This record gives sequence, C-alpha cells and structure tokens, in this order.
Amino acid sequence: MESSSFHKSWGAEFIAPDTVQFRLWATAHNTVAVRLNGQDTAMKAVGDGWFELQLAGVAPGAEYYFVLPDGTAVPDPASRAQKSDVNGPSLVVDPDRYPWQHDDWAGRPWEESVVYEMHIGTFTPEGTFRAAMDKLPALASLGITMLEVLPLSQFSGNRGWGYDGVLLYAPHSAYGTPDDFRAFVDAAHGHGLSVVLDIVLNHFGPEGNYLPLLSPDFFHKERVTPWGAGIAYDVDAARRYIAEAPLYWLKEFRLDGLRFDAIDQIEDRADRHVLMEIARRIRADITDRPIHLTTEDSRNVTFLHPRAQDGSAPLFTGEWNDDFHNAIHVLATGETHAYYQDFADAPQKHVARVLAEGFAYQGEVSPQSGEARGVDSRSQPPVAFVDFIQNHDQVGNRAHGERLLTLAGAARTKALLATLLLSPHIPLIFMGEEFGETHPFLFFTDFHGDLARAVREGRAKEFAGHAGHEEGSVPDPNAQTTFTQSKLDWQKVQSEEGKRWLALTRQLLALRQQSIVPLLADAGGNTGQVVATAEGFLAVRWDLPKGTLSLALNTGQQPQPQPELPGEILFSSSDASDVLPPNAVIVRLAPGEPA
Repeated sequence: MESSSFHKSWGAEFIAPDTVQFRLWATAHNTVAVRLNGQDTAMKAVGDGWFELQLAGVAPGAEYYFVLPDGTAVPDPASRAQKSDVNGPSLVVDPDRYPWQHDDWAGRPWEESVVYEMHIGTFTPEGTFRAAMDKLPALASLGITMLEVLPLSQFSGNRGWGYDGVLLYAPHSAYGTPDDFRAFVDAAHGHGLSVVLDIVLNHFGPEGNYLPLLSPDFFHKERVTPWGAGIAYDVDAARRYIAEAPLYWLKEFRLDGLRFDAIDQIEDRADRHVLMEIARRIRADITDRPIHLTTEDSRNVTFLHPRAQDGSAPLFTGEWNDDFHNAIHVLATGETHAYYQDFADAPQKHVARVLAEGFAYQGEVSPQSGEARGVDSRSQPPVAFVDFIQNHDQVGNRAHGERLLTLAGAARTKALLATLLLSPHIPLIFMGEEFGETHPFLFFTDFHGDLARAVREGRAKEFAGHAGHEEGSVPDPNAQTTFTQSKLDWQKVQSEEGKRWLALTRQLLALRQQSIVPLLADAGGNTGQVVATAEGFLAVRWDLPKGTLSLALNTGQQPQPQPELPGEILFSSSDASDVLPPNAVIVRLAPGEPA
C-alpha cells in the first residue's frame, strides 16, 4: 500500500518504525524540552529559532508536550491529534497504520460535482465521523457526488463551527480520531462520493493558540484580520506551517479537494503569493486523482481561477459565489439589510446576471461599501462558480438561524432549489436541505469565563435594534441548547413532507446527471445571456458546445408570459403552457449545436 504520510516541517514525525523526530519553531525561547509520557528531554537548538530532538522507542499514541523554560507545557502547534482538548497533550500518530479499503479510488471530475455541505457535530445525534458514515449510502443514492466538511482543525471546547481552529493539523477530537476521519473518507469513496474539507488559513481562534507565546514573529503586529492578528506569511517558518497544511490534509486523509475560507484576508507580501504557491504545489504533487480547490473571496476576482487550453484548472477550480446567494435571498425574501442592500435594486436582474455571467458585481460600486467590487467574469466557464441558496454562513449568521424554507415558504424554495440544481454552475446544498429541514442552524461555541461572556454580549449587540429581535432573544452561543437545536432532525426524512422533498431532490439531481453534466466538461466562457427580466421574473440561456440550456424563473406575484426558449422541456414545476405562474420554474434543453 502506498504511504499516505506527509512529512511536515513542524511537529512529530516518524523517521523510523519506532523513532520520532520532534521539531518546533520557538524564537522567544533559548531552551525547549519535549515531555514524552511524562519525561522531559531537552531539544537541540539548530538555528533560526528551530529546535529538534530524535527519540527512539516511541509508540503511536504516546502523549507529549513542548516544555518552555518557565515550565509551561504547551501542545504541539502541528499536532496530528489531541488526547482531548486544545490545551491537553498531543499524541504521536503514525498515519500509515490505517488499512485503506478503497485504494483504487480515482476521484470524480469537477463537472459532476453536486456539493453537500455538512457540519460533523450537528449532522447526526452523535456528532462523530463514525456516526456520519451511516448516512453516506442515502446521500450517494440521492445523487450527491461530493461531501464538503466544515473545518476540522482542533478548536477550543467540544462545540463550534470549526472556523476558530488553533491546531491546524489535528482533526477535532470530539468528532473522533484521525483514523475515524480516514474511515469516513474511505467509506465515502466506497460509495462513489468525493470528500473535500473547508480549511482556514487566515487566522487562529481566540483560545488555545500558543504560537504568540512560542514565536511572536509568526504574526505581523501592524496587520489584523476581522478575527485577530494577521499571519506573517512572508516569514519562512510561518509560511511552511501554513503552506504545508493543505497538502497534509489531502495526502494523509486522501481528500479530493479543499475549500479555502475567506482568502481575501490572506495578505501576503512575498513575490509569489502563498495561495499561488499552495495551489501549484498541490497540482505538482498529487497527480493520481482530480483535486478540486475552491475559494471564498468577497472581492469577486478571477485571477486565481484561470483555465488552461484543455479546460483544466492550473490553480484553483472554482469560487464560492456569494453573489448568487445574496441576490436569490433578496428575490426570495425581500430582505435588504447589511450586505443584501447591494441587491435591493431589481434583484431579478442581479440573479439573471449571475446565472449568465458569473458575478453580479463586475466592477460596479457596492451600495453597502461605497467601493467598486469585482471584475468582468464573463470569460469564466459556468463550472467556475459554486452556487447555493443557503449554507452554514448565511443561515448561521442570522440571529435565530432560520433556513430559507422558513423564510420563503415551500413553493418558492422548491422553485429556487430547481434553479440551483439545473443551472450549469456547480450546485451546493446545505445539509438537511434535501429533505426540507426546518431546524435552525445557529451560531454556537463552547467558550468559558470572560471569553464566553464577550462572545455572548458581542452576538447580542450585533443584532440589537434589528426588526423582530427583542432584547435577550438572541440565543447564547455557549448554551448547550443552542448546539442541540442545530442538529438535523432525521425523523423528518420519514415524514410525508420529508419524502416529497427527497423525491424532488432526487428527480432534479437525476436530470442534472443525465442531461446537464454532459454539457459541462468542454463548456467555456461567454456562453450565457439574459433573455428577459421583469419584477420577480428572469429568463437566461446558455449556448454551450453540446447544446443550449435555458431557464425561466418566476418568484413574483403575477403570472408571466413564457419567453421563447429553444428546445424541449427538461423540467417544469407547472402544467401551464403559455404562462409561468408565481413560484414556478421551467428548464429547456436543445441538444446538439447551439440554437
């Protein structure tokens, strides 16, 4: 069996069957020791702030700390696993001990992607990798092709979204062991499902981050992100820590890709941006299967997503398209607060432009910020955009975590789901969306003391004065009930309503796989055009090399005349032949050469 081990610059690495090398960058200290199974051994200073130590007779599972001159014991910043929480001992891990069952997994092409975003802790009652495995056959049979797991890097406490990770290489221990996560990925591959991981390289969480204590130079004092000190990506040791993490996750867990969170907050002044370095290294090092790399970036840029002559992606594969969600949300709910104000003016025109061209904002001035945002995105292929009508972010960052179904009603949400799943963009659905889940997904944490109070008060202040949010009504993020309320209600799957939602989702995904996916592999840019818009109504067509796809959506109060669109009906939520009623969608396909 081929080794899955990735040798990191930081941390504990097996260099022989029972010999481990420990490496740590600690510029703030003259001496450092390793405490292994309770015994301290001094490390050797090897220059530039690095310390090293080789120890024989080390077994997998051995507990260790790094010990500072004053006796403070800290976990390994590059720990592969924690015994319990972020402040406890790290564990020595041999990544080659797991017996992979699906070594022949060759991945799936990007154009087949139907992404299912999931949070391990709330996906099942147990909230573990092993429990999640039991649900994989149903997702595969439904037509899901890719699982996107919210961040797993060890964070403070047991409960959290994962975006406050502090030990970048350690799967969160409350979900299971590293081998449990390997088993989850292995099982997914056995069911034909790709697995990608959301990874955070722009900041560390507020508790359990010992890097400032070890090496203050890891951070730039003059630069901050919305979540804390800016990382010094131009400092060699820090750059290694950050740049090696994506390859580590891909190799040691045999993942099929990564989603890079909020990359607009990764400010790097090096000649080659760290993101470019990461993407190029991944492309060069992993060639046995397709690797799908997506980005979240509020800037609406395209330079990270070029296409080669053969249509392949030499850097990043696609971009999370917040413009699609935000425009759809205004169209569906009429809400225009915060960032939704950018789409308040004729939201149907924004939705139509997104579907046809990629971004809604392509250099126009944002009413919210007063600044120009975005670039011309028309040359991007449709599959460069990952669309969603809801996800963890926009649901969970509402005060009460309401899903779109609660806000817009069943008829309108079904029409929007059909629009999402039958467009040529890559669709993403949020866990539970497939069966009409109405349980909220709230913002939850597991902090204590002053930090818990600060988060609780900050959350309440964030929504103070918002309509419908009375004082004291915002759920406490640290309350156990806030977490448990966010768990999926799997009993709904067996209800009549749940079965109807599943039947619709299965129908739409089958149509996508059979009729739309074959159009996408060689679909380039400049293929979409807006056919018509009216209040609450839009029609778009895509002239693709292997056929013309068109879609009309009506979320308005009045029926709209059906526009002249080419081809036969692929899907229609209405029996009407001459008009499109409110909350209805029709999709047509003309195979062969574009009409």
